Amino acid sequence: MKTYQYRALDALGDPTRRAIFERLANGPKPVGELARELPVSRPAVSQHLKVLKEAGLVVDRAVGTRRLYRLDPQGIEALRSYFQGFWSRALEEFRKAAETAEEEP
Repeated sequence: MKTYQYRALDALGDPTRRAIFERLANGPKPVGELARELPVSRPAVSQHLKVLKEAGLVVDRAVGTRRLYRLDPQGIEALRSYFQGFWSRALEEFRKAAETAEEEP
């Protein structure tokens, strides 16, 4: 696994960051709107967004005097690819174990 995938998984290990991540799946949002939806302060949301951004899961852009945050498609693709590979390997091992069990008396 690549370093950025570890950072992404680590970032999503925090329940508040997962909640922010899930809300951003519905579309771009500013910090203030995210803070209103969560039981944490606006500065705390900003810190969580910083971690998500450093992990490659979120990008932001200026819109007037505020910043809009959205999910980064490249980061999401990297996570999807990781889980797809993980799932494929796990299924292959399960298949081998099932075949071995069938062969044993």
